[in-house]
Amino acid sequence: MKIYIRICIVSVFAVCEEDDNHLQGASKQKRESELPEPAKAKQQSQSVGQRWLTALIAMPIVLVFVWLGGWFAFVAIVAIVILGILELRHMLLNAGYHPLIWVSFGLSALLLVSAMLPSQYRLLLIETGIGSALLISFLLVLLRKHLDGTLVDWALTLAIPIYVAWPMSNMLILRGYDPGHLYFGTAQWVTIPAGIWWLLVVLLGVWGFDAAAFFSGRYFGRHKLAPMISPAKTWEGVAGGLVFSIIACLLFTIVPLHVPWYLAILLGVLIGGAATLGDLAESLIKRQTHVKDSGQIMPGHGGMLDRIDSILFATIVVYIFVQLMQALR
Repeated sequence: MKIYIRICIVSVFAVCEEDDNHLQGASKQKRESELPEPAKAKQQSQSVGQRWLTALIAMPIVLVFVWLGGWFAFVAIVAIVILGILELRHMLLNAGYHPLIWVSFGLSALLLVSAMLPSQYRLLLIETGIGSALLISFLLVLLRKHLDGTLVDWALTLAIPIYVAWPMSNMLILRGYDPGHLYFGTAQWVTIPAGIWWLLVVLLGVWGFDAAAFFSGRYFGRHKLAPMISPAKTWEGVAGGLVFSIIACLLFTIVPLHVPWYLAILLGVLIGGAATLGDLAESLIKRQTHVKDSGQIMPGHGGMLDRIDSILFATIVVYIFVQLMQALR
């Protein structure tokens, strides 16, 4: 099975993801609310322009890694996971939590490496990694001089790799090893492995959903989706995003992957739903840890987690979808 959703590398910058405007700092909210309307409009315009510029630079890089697959994609995914875990650790430290980050890194590494191994070895490595992380992390927290909050830190130590590294390992499995090929000569044609198509389904499904949700929510949004978590998101935005995630699935699965049209529509709905849930999940983490963005690595886009939050959950949905299709054939 080759579904190279690993392409995600720095790509996962949803071009126009619905703004997560809920600023955790009350003082910052006050400062921005006091800006005159022309200044607000100019600030928003500059932010959107930054998003587009960053996306136009990053998306071709992501597509290159999607095309190459294999260990090239592995290297890109490792970089993304490292950045994501470091950002998440910083957020948790800001809220007073102290997970055992090196245990999280170790389990994440085993999950990613397992995705590059033959299936008969993959399960063994995953079981060994989870079991070892479970025992070692609990032993280390018990050795602390102060036990206040150790149970939460222990749980977060195991949750970090499951949240960040596990979905990314699914991407590597989806993509597979086979690279794309361009032929030049008397005849010109392109060979595109199934893994590339599946990654395009994930990425373009999420990117299309985010872009459409952003504009639909901005111009038609009236009903809040989750005001306690992300006040800017609306049901109208979700509805507009679903249209484009469904279109992406129809375009990239029916002909190249021989997926029935009704299953393609179902997958588009699932991707849109997973993208929304992933976005809300990270918004909840940011709200609980009192930060606005997970980082500042990408101008106009925030941190790495801000860019891959929707892709993390959408990848899981596509991976399960592909496994079920293979099992039923």
